[in-house]
Amino acid sequence: MNDLYGLAETVVKEAARRGITLATAESLTAGLISATVADVPGASQILLGGVIGYALDVKRGVLQVEGIDEGNVVSADCARQMAAGARRLTGAKLAVSATGVAGPDGGTEQIPVGTVFIGCAYGDRIWAEEHHFTGDRQAVRLMTVRRALTMIGNCMKGGQ
Repeated sequence: MNDLYGLAETVVKEAARRGITLATAESLTAGLISATVADVPGASQILLGGVIGYALDVKRGVLQVEGIDEGNVVSADCARQMAAGARRLTGAKLAVSATGVAGPDGGTEQIPVGTVFIGCAYGDRIWAEEHHFTGDRQAVRLMTVRRALTMIGNCMKGGQ
């Protein structure tokens, strides 16, 4: 977890320096991205809030994700809409989202356990990355947090 703290610390410091606020929309990580950022002193300067959209009804009702059902909730489209919804709800400059299958169950042939989509909404861009992580449930969740924090850092620097 030390490397996660280091990544989160970098995110908090860089976001504070740039005047960037952050929001999250989390499914499989269930708040772990926000919690990791919140572990860093000074996080209250940048972290506005987040939504744990574990249930499809929350994704639809709170985050206003449209055109998604149980068959495509683990998708780039869902991740993009979740990030956009978190940014809209909180007024944050940057929002990150995560949706996927952490396991040990829930995977299919088309979407196996470890499939994760991480979305980012920043400026006029909204995009998502697809990842295929391996390991047990906790490992998939931690790798998702690590990649989400890295993605936030890259977004602030103007890249993906």
